[in-house]
Amino acid sequence: MEQLEDAGAPISLLQRSRPEFRQLGNTGGTHLGNERYEKGQQIRREVLGDEYVDAAARTTTDFNRPFQELIGEYVWGTLWARPGIDRRTRAMINLGMLTALGRTEEVKIYLKAGPNIGLTRDDVREVLMQTAIYCGIPAALDSFRAAQ
Repeated sequence: MEQLEDAGAPISLLQRSRPEFRQLGNTGGTHLGNERYEKGQQIRREVLGDEYVDAAARTTTDFNRPFQELIGEYVWGTLWARPGIDRRTRAMINLGMLTALGRTEEVKIYLKAGPNIGLTRDDVREVLMQTAIYCGIPAALDSFRAAQ
């Protein structure tokens, strides 16, 4: 992604062209108090649990704070807040995509969150069976191992 200089800090074209992304540079703390961010944190806690979200907060630094804010506001406060599909279905889609990408550690996060959103072991097995055909046996095998 092309980088620009703004007061000595690089910003991406995305940050320059989209107003909602302009604050995601080296600003630290700009999204706290933002309604969408706060709603995102609430949803994140409901899905992933307080323990996970609290651990993420403890490991937040000045360096990764803008990334954590992006996750809170846009992943959880925008995408997961959409009314089109329920949380169980979103998690199943994520399990399939994360398996396809080989992101087993992220798969484990959704496996642990499953009971919070009605995701059953049968659901997980069927998603992983689907990924075995469409993403390949090795990708599905890693996620099956994580789900055991």
